[in-house]
Amino acid sequence: MKRVELIGVEGLPEIRAGDDLGRLIAGHASLQSGDVIVVAQKVVSKSEGRLVKLASVTAGDEAVRLASGLIANPDPRMVQVVLDESVRVLRSERVLITETRHGYVCANSGVDHSNVGSDTLALLPVDPDASAGRLRSRLAELTGAQVGVIVSDTFGRPWRLGIVNVALGVAGLSGLVDLRGTLDDVGEPLHATVLAVADDIASSAGLVMGKTERTPAVIVRGLELGGTGSGRDLIRPAAEDLFR
Repeated sequence: MKRVELIGVEGLPEIRAGDDLGRLIAGHASLQSGDVIVVAQKVVSKSEGRLVKLASVTAGDEAVRLASGLIANPDPRMVQVVLDESVRVLRSERVLITETRHGYVCANSGVDHSNVGSDTLALLPVDPDASAGRLRSRLAELTGAQVGVIVSDTFGRPWRLGIVNVALGVAGLSGLVDLRGTLDDVGEPLHATVLAVADDIASSAGLVMGKTERTPAVIVRGLELGGTGSGRDLIRPAAEDLFR
């Protein structure tokens, strides 16, 4: 019988810049080879020092202009940080939708002020795939277990309500499973079926993480995926983006 377990890694302390996140996770979890560890972007960013104090930011004219038209009337300094983290603004009416340097299309370039203090902003990791790779190597060094690692964050979706966890960084597993060319149950070839398994895993882990339950890492056990891939594999090329 196929069975998948979601096991929350609880008891982690408040993460600060420079903390050994791999050691902290290993000290609060019993890992097995084949496990996938989903880690919230926020704790990865904290450990990597990807935090900005609002007091250190000066908003430019463009940030002030954009802030005046947004539904939540945010601090122009936050808008300036969002602009600094983006390569282009795709929408600026009511909400700021940007493309980040990583290629993600999301609200506010992934810049967030939850769980970091009202005067501080958390930025996305510079390279989420590298972050996942370093954490995977550290966990193998400490535990001997060969695991997959996903760095996840919550994204909204333009065609459905609500936010879900998605995979930003991936190491030690395939982010996508391409079934094109294989046969369906009645023997017909599949032409467009590419499964975003890393997003599926991240989303399921989000059920255990919650948003306020201080469970920033989840062990997903029983998948036996393997393979190699990256979070970048899941970014749709701009030429194939039907919504832009």
